Amino acid sequence: MHPLIAHLAAEVAKLKQAGTFKEELVLQSPQDARVRVGGREVVMLTSNNYLGFANHPRVREAQKKAIDRWGAGMASVRFICGTEALHKELEAEIASFFGQQDAILYMSCWNANEGLFAAVLEEGDGLYSDELNHASIIDGVRLCKAKRFRVPHNDMKAFDRLLAEDGASRFRMMMTDGVFSMEGEEADLRALVEICERTGTLLVVDDSHATGVLGRTGRGTAEEQGVFDRIPVTTGTLGKAMGSAAGGFVTGPSALVELLRQRSRPYLFSNSLPPPVAAGSLEAFRMLREDPAPVAKLRENAAYFRKAISEAGFQIPHGTHPIVPVIVGDTAKALAMGRDLFEQGVYVSGFGFPVVPHGQARLRCQVSAAHSHADLDLAVDAFVKVGRKFEAIEEVESRESRVESKNAQPTADS
Repeated sequence: MHPLIAHLAAEVAKLKQAGTFKEELVLQSPQDARVRVGGREVVMLTSNNYLGFANHPRVREAQKKAIDRWGAGMASVRFICGTEALHKELEAEIASFFGQQDAILYMSCWNANEGLFAAVLEEGDGLYSDELNHASIIDGVRLCKAKRFRVPHNDMKAFDRLLAEDGASRFRMMMTDGVFSMEGEEADLRALVEICERTGTLLVVDDSHATGVLGRTGRGTAEEQGVFDRIPVTTGTLGKAMGSAAGGFVTGPSALVELLRQRSRPYLFSNSLPPPVAAGSLEAFRMLREDPAPVAKLRENAAYFRKAISEAGFQIPHGTHPIVPVIVGDTAKALAMGRDLFEQGVYVSGFGFPVVPHGQARLRCQVSAAHSHADLDLAVDAFVKVGRKFEAIEEVESRESRVESKNAQPTADS
């Protein structure tokens, strides 16, 4: 065995010994509120399928028709062998949805974030990034030659101070997640918009975990916070709420998008988005425009689960997003609890260092509009049982006693 391979095998063995080795479970059914794994049906509580569109009949039908009309794919990149009308239609839909001039598709939002900064910024420019931004943004920043400024998380005073101290940058860009994926926490876009407009800094928001999720019509963090028409550039994914397959995008001013078509390496050197993926995402946007009811259902489900899991005695950050992190502290403990929860019929993933800081390991629950209250009740009951075993909660009333106590309380009419 080559010495490097032997070293890697030893590293894997260490992960297994420490209880931090991540296992992949094989699904035997489509992604949905409940899935089949190993011959068992379990509640899916760890998917980005926020609106329940991943297995929606209209999305599946649109994908089937796209294969018949366009085939499996172009087998090349768009600037070499031409683009398809379907891709242009989806780009126009995305731009319209976000109130922007144009949009450009990528194979993933990772590619979109990776390909944005280096294409538009140079050595004399300044690139600012929130310290808790997604890994794709971090990698995109590393590939860019601009000066890099790491902004303390959601710290507007620190951001303002960094801008004031940077007097040499030709152009400045600030990049933030709209929703931070491990916390379910929103960026303070109102404050960021005010600072960026005042200082002439171009604001870019990755709204991957908010598109189709936040705002009355699902238009994301900016709509949720009342600054929808003041975000110059948005990146996002088609692989979560909007069809839940793959794909990413950048939408903003036409000059920026056109330059990305000329210079952005992940766009220029990656195959175009497969037609069924593009068609499914296009249908998802149309469904959301027709009826934003799934967004309201998602918000109600998230509030229901947050209230129940908090009343059960678990520690969760304050918020309204359907990402609900249950903090347990230790990484091995989080992963072990995830395995036990699966045995109780709930599929939820544990996360620890380096994905989250030391001592902040968690089980990241993700609620869907497709969940019923019965699904969420089952999940909370499983958490209570497993939480007691691992001493993750100090004192927990049973669901029955909570319901009895609630019913016994005097009403306003009594």
